[in-house]
Amino acid sequence: MKREEALSYRDELNPCEGAVRVDQQELEQIIQSITEEILGYLGSPQSKDLCGLEIDALVCPGCDQRCAERCARKTRKVVEAGAARISAGAAVGPIEADIARLIDHTLLKPEATRADIQKLCEEALRFEFASVCVNPWNVPEAAEILRGSCVRVCTVVGFPLGATLPQVKVLETEEAIKLGAQEIDMVINVGALKSRLDDAVEADVRGVVEASHRGGAICKVILETALLTTEEKVRGSMAAKNAGADFVKTSTGFGPGGATAEDVRLMRAVVGGEIGVKAAGGVRSLEDLQKMVEAGATRIGASASVKILEQAMSGGAKPAAQTAVPAGNY
Repeated sequence: MKREEALSYRDELNPCEGAVRVDQQELEQIIQSITEEILGYLGSPQSKDLCGLEIDALVCPGCDQRCAERCARKTRKVVEAGAARISAGAAVGPIEADIARLIDHTLLKPEATRADIQKLCEEALRFEFASVCVNPWNVPEAAEILRGSCVRVCTVVGFPLGATLPQVKVLETEEAIKLGAQEIDMVINVGALKSRLDDAVEADVRGVVEASHRGGAICKVILETALLTTEEKVRGSMAAKNAGADFVKTSTGFGPGGATAEDVRLMRAVVGGEIGVKAAGGVRSLEDLQKMVEAGATRIGASASVKILEQAMSGGAKPAAQTAVPAGNY
């Protein structure tokens, strides 16, 4: 199957545009063909039974799928694979301005206090991170602290399970934007995706995307890739793109695993260059982060980024080559 043919299936499968619908068997054949084509393009081994295919096991046996938090080598591969942003925990340190603008400084722990949120925002202001990502309850405080700055306020919707009713996700999005959120990270309905209810998944995403865009916010769609087969990752990415999402994102950070380079490559291959890819995880050193930027990273989300920047400011390592961050959402 040619790439152009694969892309044309988006129109075929969208009943809203008056196209002819296909039956379930044809749909499964289409999805399998697209997935095999993508895996072939990526150089990954083909599999007759795509369900349950564990690419990570082939690449790194024994990997716990938390490379973005634990393994600098694989984190670098995540960026090289095409991630537009990467989430990271509070152990990351300060970095140069161009690098800092790649990072979503994140604190989603349920026990986070007002003092923790204030500290997160102060760090984001100091280093000019792309955004702070906090739970909806903390949006008003973050928005007040960051008012008038270049740091955006990001929050989560349907988090972390994605099983919230679609209308509740829309309401949560609208209320969060009223309180000051400028970016929405929503979780898809994982159970619906695994049940092959792709129309329901796409409608769920579209509701949040449209609510986000009405409020002037961007929308990132979290797949929770550690729970999905390769085929499901393809279908989830397609649903997010078709629904108009601005980003696809690997993980919540609360699932059984985080971002992997293979998942980012797969998601990038599915969505192309039209929207961003955000890998959820952590970056641990200035050297590792510099290598990611030199490799072509355009966004790196990291709440643990302060330590890295301090290393750069203290002259602990030579500055990374300046990499332009493209204007726009990612």
